[in-house]
Amino acid sequence: MAHTDEPHEAVQNPTVRKAAQSARTRSDHGELRKYFEDAASEMQAKAEKQKKLLQHYEEKSYLYGWEAQDLISHTGAWVRKYGETAQENRKEAALHRQMAPEEMKDSTASSGKVAGAAFMEEKSN
Repeated sequence: MAHTDEPHEAVQNPTVRKAAQSARTRSDHGELRKYFEDAASEMQAKAEKQKKLLQHYEEKSYLYGWEAQDLISHTGAWVRKYGETAQENRKEAALHRQMAPEEMKDSTASSGKVAGAAFMEEKSN
């Protein structure tokens, strides 16, 4: 019952990295935030599944004979890996959550200046 899936590490994905580096708009950051939140949820679900499996191996180690210790060790490593990856994805999501409002403030401020200038021109005419 050894686990063979590699964890989906969104944070390390070159395509996602490139998208994150080129994100400019609130929408870009919003999409990245959602992507990283979804990846974090997926990793957390996998970690929970592995925790249950680990508990089973620990409680029923007698069923697995000499392999029990290896299964416990291997599964514990997956719990940690998935948990760490979920945490990394949450941090990325939080970063993009913070960047989106900042970008919005910048665009609002600049559009406010343009609107203010247009208002002043209209008044002087």
